[in-house]
Amino acid sequence: MKTDFQDLKPPPRVLLGPGPSNVHPRVLRAMATPLVGHLDPEFLVIMDETKELLRYVFQTENDLVLPVSGTGSAGMEASLCNIIEPGDQVVVVVKGVFGERMCDVAGRCGARVKRIEVEWGRIVEPEQVKAALKDGGVKVVALVHAETSTGVLQPLEEISHTVHEHGAFLLVDAVTSLGGHPVKVDEWGVDICYSGSQKCLSCPPGLAPITFNGRAAEAVHNRKSKVQSWYLDMTMVEKYWGQERAYHHTAPITMNYALREALLLIFEEGLEARFERHRLNHQALLAGLQAMGLEPFAQAGHRLWTLNAVRVPEGVEDAKVRRRLLDEFSIEIGGGLGPLKGQIWRIGLMGYSSSKQNVLLFLGALE
Repeated sequence: MKTDFQDLKPPPRVLLGPGPSNVHPRVLRAMATPLVGHLDPEFLVIMDETKELLRYVFQTENDLVLPVSGTGSAGMEASLCNIIEPGDQVVVVVKGVFGERMCDVAGRCGARVKRIEVEWGRIVEPEQVKAALKDGGVKVVALVHAETSTGVLQPLEEISHTVHEHGAFLLVDAVTSLGGHPVKVDEWGVDICYSGSQKCLSCPPGLAPITFNGRAAEAVHNRKSKVQSWYLDMTMVEKYWGQERAYHHTAPITMNYALREALLLIFEEGLEARFERHRLNHQALLAGLQAMGLEPFAQAGHRLWTLNAVRVPEGVEDAKVRRRLLDEFSIEIGGGLGPLKGQIWRIGLMGYSSSKQNVLLFLGALE
């Protein structure tokens, strides 16, 4: 067994991968503040403020909005396991790794999963969703708004209209878009939406903001069977975050400090200004990459500002380039996942990491 342990000294990194992103110093400072109990009156105020700030970022008036104690994958599981009962028919759009994960989770909840297969790097068209719903009986349509594995941003408004015409719920993964792209939960008619703290919110990993509208919350409360997961059961968790303050689990106090501060930074910057910053930095990065001869991977007109996917040039070794960027410039970027392994680079410009300085630093290092 090792006995020579040193002080913790991780190297400073410029995090330009698919997550986590760099964290604002104010967020780190907030994490160093003293702990209080999870039912302390002062912490209850922080909880209420966090919910209000989450409503601002989700652009919703939903009553049920809170941070799940867990990463973005816990948000995915909480969304699916609360709305799905065994035997429910669920349509999942698969256009990347996280659509595949949705299928897996939904199946574990007992759903009869119907997949809409879409070429990776492209959006799903509303007509494809409509065709999948034509026979009726579908309870939930689940899809990824910002597909981290491909760099694609999925339009939602027309699909939402189609889903509701057929009486189904629209469930949306906004892990890589919340705080970097508009996520208009109320205006777009999103019934259930979740995200993660570590990407465009620029908070450390560990919390998953989630929201259910009134219709979805009512369906959860009227289930015929218990939610598959005790820990993620929103009918219990909401009572801790609501007026009852009923004990469910010990909330991660420090992470909630961090999220509240990260959300406050977004509120102070303003959503429109923040979205414009992400858009401009994306455009600058893309222009620089194309000037070097690199080809964007994602469908034109539907490219994420927050996660830029480009094809690895022929003859270039993906892993070697990423390792040199890390070793020589302390810059982290991501490689491709699944069938895209070795074929694309994924360059994140999320939250605090989305800056002109980082765009110039990365382009200079890559060149």
